[in-house]
Amino acid sequence: MISNIIGGWAGKVLRVNLTTNTISYDPIEKYYDYIGGMGIGYKILWDGHKDNIKAIDPENIIVFSAGPLTGSGVICTGRTTITSRSPVIEKHLIADGHFGGHFSPAMKFAGFDAIAIEGKAASPVWLKIVDDKVTLEPADALWGKGIFETHAMIAQMMGPNAQVAAIGQAGENQVPLSVIMTQGGHSAGGHGSVMGSKNCKGIGIIGTGAVKIAANNEKMRALDDHILGIIGANNNGVVPSTPQSWAEYSAPISRWKSRPGLKWGAADQEIDLGEVPWNERNRIGFRTSMAESYIGVEYANKWMKRTGGCHSCPIRCFCELKVPELKSKYGRKTEHIANVCMGFLVPQYLMGTTNGSEAHAMAGALGAQILDDYGIWCNYGLISHIFKFLKTHDMFKDLLPEEEYNSIPWALWDNQDPAFLIDFYRRIAYKEGEISHMADGLYDLIARWGLDGTNPALGYWDIHKESKTKVFNRKTNAAVHHASETAGQVGTLINVVFNRDAQCHSHINIVNSGLPHDMTVAIAEKKWGEGAFDKVKWYTPINAAKVRFAKWSLVKNVLHDSLTLCNWMFPLLASPDKNRNYEGDSTIESQMFSLVTGIETSETELDFKAERVLHLHRALTMLQMNEGNMREEHDVLSDWVYDMDPDKNFGEEGTIKMDRADMQTSLDMFYEAFGWDIQTGAPTRATLDKFSLGFVADKLAARGLLPA
Repeated sequence: MISNIIGGWAGKVLRVNLTTNTISYDPIEKYYDYIGGMGIGYKILWDGHKDNIKAIDPENIIVFSAGPLTGSGVICTGRTTITSRSPVIEKHLIADGHFGGHFSPAMKFAGFDAIAIEGKAASPVWLKIVDDKVTLEPADALWGKGIFETHAMIAQMMGPNAQVAAIGQAGENQVPLSVIMTQGGHSAGGHGSVMGSKNCKGIGIIGTGAVKIAANNEKMRALDDHILGIIGANNNGVVPSTPQSWAEYSAPISRWKSRPGLKWGAADQEIDLGEVPWNERNRIGFRTSMAESYIGVEYANKWMKRTGGCHSCPIRCFCELKVPELKSKYGRKTEHIANVCMGFLVPQYLMGTTNGSEAHAMAGALGAQILDDYGIWCNYGLISHIFKFLKTHDMFKDLLPEEEYNSIPWALWDNQDPAFLIDFYRRIAYKEGEISHMADGLYDLIARWGLDGTNPALGYWDIHKESKTKVFNRKTNAAVHHASETAGQVGTLINVVFNRDAQCHSHINIVNSGLPHDMTVAIAEKKWGEGAFDKVKWYTPINAAKVRFAKWSLVKNVLHDSLTLCNWMFPLLASPDKNRNYEGDSTIESQMFSLVTGIETSETELDFKAERVLHLHRALTMLQMNEGNMREEHDVLSDWVYDMDPDKNFGEEGTIKMDRADMQTSLDMFYEAFGWDIQTGAPTRATLDKFSLGFVADKLAARGLLPA
């Protein structure tokens, strides 16, 4: 059933060709079948595919996109998806990054569902959008500036209502591990160098329109109230981290940190958070304090000024810190830093500081500020983990020229002085010296430095086999994040599909809900069947329920990145409501979609649309690789997953170790669940036709890539 008003979509895709200096528009109707966000990005790159191009070639397209929910005011829908070829992946395959904030709502208010940029400008430019007026402006004065100053300068030129996405010096210098960032520290990893290669410093938007909504206010408010009654804290932790008077359960893993006696030391007015019971809807923003998880309790609450977050989100998971030492001791331009997660963690990984110490806290704050200003991407700690290993094994002497090695202030690192980060990250951002190649991405770095055992100076060492490099996945050439260490085969299967870290929190939001294990098992069994959920680090062999869990998680991840809805919070399978037996509601996404667009859509129907996007991603990856055997050439894990903990066997308590035969069986079942050929892991024609992707099947068949 379709109402008289089709809401949600803004109506147009803005196309910008920087080589020809032309601006054109696509109607959004051609992308309806792909929902929005990630789906729009994949379809544009499929249609514009060119063989054998690199991420930094002018022919490559980069797409900023939003889904039909963004700008509607529906809870947690302030996300932006950025889709392009990735410079850190072998063969520069398609990947998508994501940031929050207020950029994509502004894009929707200006009348655009997506912005697709191709070509290369003759000199630096930035894209200025004021509703339907689109111009390319000279960026000579912006080039060479950090991200913070760039945001400020564009906002000064456009006015305080402007939303800006920009690159820093790392992106300008085409450092592969670089980001695009919008205000408040919200960044999308991996494509900063793509913008830099196009001589495009950023985008500024003012949108004064609105997103049409099909439903009336009463229905929208009722949905909001339902969501606010079952949403938790960040990562949808549904119990507090400490025992409290109102709570039946608590769990230290939860990011629900509010408690009696907790104060934010740098707030303009004193705030004592106290308890925030689950049904206090107006204080949800006090639940989450991510800084405690990364900076440590003492310094997080000493420096915490306030929480921040994204358009239409009540969770406020961003930590806005005021750290006087950043300016007084380390000479930074500001004492403020806003971040949420890896921005704090990766400099701490690199420095090897001790959790709870001042050096640890300062490394997080200072490092996050430097990384964000230069626009350097961590790729889930990739640079940090490699650096720490090479440094502690004294390998840099064999990898760097003597003069360069002697110029690096190693004593600062040895003394755990965070000032080391100022020197180190400058070298990365400006490509100074051999050490800067640590930001090339793992695949290229291995080849350059012979980290596969081919460098005689390093002896036997192989980054894929050495036990201390368990964080790496050979397929994605990235630091592993929520893979076999999270839900065993479920996390492992999720991580073999995408071309970079999966960024999938669909399963994390149940694994880390904080509920007792038996309650989580009950929720999982109700959704996917008996045996879906194992105890942490105590895995059982693969079964059909786990495969359903993995498939569901991936489809929901794609759905969220297409709607654009926050996958850090959704899906809400668990809730803090005891009256619901702590169960959530997996139909919320379809309720949102139905009310906003006016197209009555069930959960099953909406998941079907998302699965179509996932099949398109799979096919586009095959096309870019020119490879039909995804099972052998793409869906692989490093040997450490199977060879770790030699004194333990798969299935024993206390290990995340996988079993080779079990994982091959897992792939068989996983491929069958998706309708992919079991021998090759490629979508069959029957499956592509089922999802109205016959044109995709035709192109793959013409290349000899479709299964027989």
